[in-house]
Amino acid sequence: VQALWDPENYTSSLGSYTVQLRDNSEGIGTVLAEIYDATPGGEIVERTPRLVNLSARANVAAPSGILIAGFVIGGTTPATVLLRAVGPALEAFGVTGVVADPRLQLYRGTTLLSESDDWDGEPQIAALGSSVGAFPLPAGGSKESVMLVTLPPGTYTAQVTDKDDLGGVALIEVYEVR
Repeated sequence: VQALWDPENYTSSLGSYTVQLRDNSEGIGTVLAEIYDATPGGEIVERTPRLVNLSARANVAAPSGILIAGFVIGGTTPATVLLRAVGPALEAFGVTGVVADPRLQLYRGTTLLSESDDWDGEPQIAALGSSVGAFPLPAGGSKESVMLVTLPPGTYTAQVTDKDDLGGVALIEVYEVR
């Protein structure tokens, strides 16, 4: 696997960054990309720069494919996160072959905590999405899946599947809400 990011030339300036992973032989397989905020927990204060969004776009293979984003809530207090599973809305960005009906599930270990299917376009969550930098999703009757949850410290996985088992491209997003 080739990472299109050179850690030797990395500078620690604030901003948005993208990591792209490709198989050098154009093959198909599974890849894991891990991104860590290395700030020691005891040094994190309200204004400490930190990782506030994680997203991944990938093909969800048919049948029974899955796209997974793992994340950790650190510290000692709960955190609120906005989770989104996007399929049809990607077509506005020129993405073809999208998952037509993505389902979003949130797990802590093997325990299913919550799931979402077919977002209703709730205005409060739409406004919240805009405030954290998320692109807008269609309102009302959308096949995208969205959830807003407050979680205690711990390790979690957000999982996107294709409700119709047809496969396609999906985007999973995790945003810290402050």
